[in-house]
Amino acid sequence: MTNTHERLQKVIAQSGVTSRRKAEQLILDGKVKVNHKVVTTLGTKVKPDDTIEVDGVPLEKEAPVYYLLYKPRGVITSLKDDKGRKVITDLLGEVEERVFPVGRLDYDTSGILVITNDGEFANLLMHPRYQVDKEYVAKIKGIPEKAELAQLRKGVRSEQDILKAVHYRILETDKKKNHTILQLTLREGKNRHVRRMMEALGYPVLKLKREKYGLLTLDGLRPGEYRPLTPKEVKQMRQLAERNC
Repeated sequence: MTNTHERLQKVIAQSGVTSRRKAEQLILDGKVKVNHKVVTTLGTKVKPDDTIEVDGVPLEKEAPVYYLLYKPRGVITSLKDDKGRKVITDLLGEVEERVFPVGRLDYDTSGILVITNDGEFANLLMHPRYQVDKEYVAKIKGIPEKAELAQLRKGVRSEQDILKAVHYRILETDKKKNHTILQLTLREGKNRHVRRMMEALGYPVLKLKREKYGLLTLDGLRPGEYRPLTPKEVKQMRQLAERNC
């Protein structure tokens, strides 16, 4: 904590317990105490010497850590799974801090995943208004016409959402095997965004990989491997998000 009053949800997020959004929900659910009293008001400010408990556990601030994980297919973007499936923490054997993923990649999607215990950093990268680009490569069934792909930039309706890509490019078409490989750039990250968007156009995704997140790439990593972000990379990602807001 700093020497000034800070918002409670910000302090919780900075402690590494969870992201800021989830910290807000914990407060609303009555699971947070300040100086042994339950607090349910968002925006409550706390001092450095205040005692904070989350789910009955006293808050202890960890030093912030930042990792880049190459998530393989067949791994859940979660810290635990009641079905016994492999989760991302199974891949982070030497990480001792209480970390969590920045955003999600679904079970069958591989690629870049940022892992941290810094809730403010996570919120900065995830919030749509900060517009951090995420680049995917998708193998889709079928060969769409250019006019159909043009809908990606205008927006495709799926359920209650309008799903968009800010940029797309055809990397390969194979008429014999009836598939197309697309490069897609998103700024939002709604649930199963790419898969739902392409399904709505009638071209289901056969394989999906996130290859770039802002300035970060998978260079030097194999599926299942991870590395710490450099201080320069963390600074650059912050600057990228703040410049776009």
